[in-house]
Amino acid sequence: MNSAASEPALIGLDWGTSSFRASLIGADGGVLDRLAAPEGIMHVEGGLFEAAFTRLLAPWAGHSDLPVLASGMITSRNGWVETPYVGLPAGGKELARAIATHQTTDGRTVHFITGLASETDGAPDVMRGEETQIVGAVAMDTSDGCFVMPGTHSKWVEVSEGRITRFATYMTGDVFAALRDHTILKALMQDAPFHDEGFRLGVASGLSAGSELLHRLFHVRSMPLFDKIPAGASADYLSGMLIGAEIAGGSAGKANRGPVTIIGRDDLADRYETALGIAGLTTRRAEPDIVARGHFTIAKAAGVIA
Repeated sequence: MNSAASEPALIGLDWGTSSFRASLIGADGGVLDRLAAPEGIMHVEGGLFEAAFTRLLAPWAGHSDLPVLASGMITSRNGWVETPYVGLPAGGKELARAIATHQTTDGRTVHFITGLASETDGAPDVMRGEETQIVGAVAMDTSDGCFVMPGTHSKWVEVSEGRITRFATYMTGDVFAALRDHTILKALMQDAPFHDEGFRLGVASGLSAGSELLHRLFHVRSMPLFDKIPAGASADYLSGMLIGAEIAGGSAGKANRGPVTIIGRDDLADRYETALGIAGLTTRRAEPDIVARGHFTIAKAAGVIA
């Protein structure tokens, strides 16, 4: 390392349900090194999070004096330290004020970033981990607007003046897996290459389904029966329909508010980029390393690092 800016200043942990990711972050916010393991909070036996923390960060034992910021489901009721949700609107400063600090038995300090909560029509919604991604994306010169975060539980997030003002969760990935693996549709699912046309047909059906979605889901069975789509396209047709239905709900009223920023792994981002285009919406993708930049931004706001 050849400058003060590249000296390690912080360790950021993105510790979710199924995976553990760590970033060694420099004084300029750049990522100097990474660690990853398939050891999310549900895989930590006996809830021994401190032992897992020490073991997983062992390759960076020489940086044990650095402060640690942790976000994701590690701060949930099933995690290491449960933190209360922060209400909206919220950005980096609000999250910094709500940090929960914990001392490990060997004297290390871990700062836990809490999640966010909102309520619409009397029903609460929550996020843990995505708020740090949004803070990072905003810090990396992404302007205000609408963000979509594909996944098991997709998030649609609205940002104004650098703060999250509204978000909604869609159980798209969970529903897809349940329908694919535990219904009559299972017999049609094949391990086949991606079928672009089948996916696009599904998106169009989902976008226009409205109150007919439960009816149209049966088309995943009937379309291949009548050779409207190949049997090998059934999974992508189902995926497209659910993503289309999600977009119809999540994008309502956003047609003239600029591009939708996609945050997610490339395979899902590709699908959402295609589907959003079919819906007539322009898109862009967030920069890489937004989680680490979110950790860095919140750490600076909290005074954890100078």
